[in-house]
Amino acid sequence: MMVSVKQLISTKIMNEGLKYIEKDPMENLDKLLDWGEKFVTRENHKQILLRFREIVNNPSSNWYKLIERYFKELSPATIKKYTINFMVNAGMVGIPIQYKMQKKYNCNVPWAMLIDPTSACNLKCTGCWAAEYDKTDSLDYDLLDRIIREGKELGIYMYIFSGGEPLVRKDDLIKLAEKHNDCYFLSFTNATLVDEDFAKKLGEIGNFALAISVEGFEEETDMRRGKGTYDKVMNAMDLLKREGVIFGFSTCYHKYNTESVGSEEYLDFLIDKGCMFGWYFTYMPIGKDAVTDLIATPEQRKYMYHRIRDLRSKKPIFTMDFWNDGEYVQGCIAGGRRYLHINANGDVEPCAFVHYSNINIKDASLLEALQSPLFMQYRENQPFNENHLRPCPVLDNPEKIKIMVDKSGAYSTQPIDREDVEDLIAKTEEPAKNWAPVAGKLWEDSLEEKEQKLAEASNK
Repeated sequence: MMVSVKQLISTKIMNEGLKYIEKDPMENLDKLLDWGEKFVTRENHKQILLRFREIVNNPSSNWYKLIERYFKELSPATIKKYTINFMVNAGMVGIPIQYKMQKKYNCNVPWAMLIDPTSACNLKCTGCWAAEYDKTDSLDYDLLDRIIREGKELGIYMYIFSGGEPLVRKDDLIKLAEKHNDCYFLSFTNATLVDEDFAKKLGEIGNFALAISVEGFEEETDMRRGKGTYDKVMNAMDLLKREGVIFGFSTCYHKYNTESVGSEEYLDFLIDKGCMFGWYFTYMPIGKDAVTDLIATPEQRKYMYHRIRDLRSKKPIFTMDFWNDGEYVQGCIAGGRRYLHINANGDVEPCAFVHYSNINIKDASLLEALQSPLFMQYRENQPFNENHLRPCPVLDNPEKIKIMVDKSGAYSTQPIDREDVEDLIAKTEEPAKNWAPVAGKLWEDSLEEKEQKLAEASNK
């Protein structure tokens, strides 16, 4: 395994910095940023540090209050591992290695990998994107370990688990986090398997966070996930908060819950429960029997575009919208551009919502997977639209996914109900057509706003 001199030095520096500030973190945070500047080389990372300095000097901002929550609510191990493993290793150290490897091998190298340890799940949620996978599939510990080792050679220090329900394999996942204690791990989970012992263990190891699926309040959550699920989720959040674990929420917004999950009441409630971050996803009709009626309307996607930006500007929590934040990452990040997905059968897919592949990780290396035909098609065609508010090749530009699947000769990875790409896009062509003019106006307004800000800055 490759461990760079830069990584060793930066880890030592940040360890010393954390020791210095632990008694009065907010007062001494400037000092930690001083230390951070010693090993920051990329221009965008320098800009991030600059932004942090502005935040530290503005106690009234929501971002200052979020950092305060970070030091006040999290366990010492969690603070240390998040700072070193996530911010330093996955960010400042890992990213330059990834770009170097991209150039060397002429393929995408992701920032993070999404891996399904198992397809088994203790729930059966309506509209689940993984519903068409074989429920007996799993990746054994040795294979998961190999994937992470190969990932680190490419500069990847961020690993995300999905499924199925990943916590069916929680003992193996903890074992992986302990072995690869220079990496940061996050698991999407329904949280119904979180108990006191597991929460305590997460607080002790520090490098494992949870993104908890919740669809709104009790009525909306139990509608998709089953009666009684909401109460179990709330109990899990209480246990995790008590042990100082980083956790957040993962919410799928759809036709029947958008206004609820976009409300201040919803976000304030989850902040109070202990959530440090929130991931919003729009509903995707994956699988032949997917419920298309759940697809959010163009008006609802527009509502979430404005709503999340508003909430992000004033609430002490970091929220992301996997689709509507496409303008900040120049479109789709799948296909190894910044992430990929390995399902529980080992098929290496460009995205959790794209169930097509050319290669299986059981028979190939991670690098070979990144160089496979479908991944190279992604690399060739990204971004899929000049309007980054239409980032997705499935939901927003369905003609693109058909071209890439056809050209690469990729196979369907849904053994239960193999879905031809024509059947998939038949469900998304109309929503894509309806979203296009709305997204077009939002994009024009966004560009005008950016030009105005640049003009104002140049006149100062």
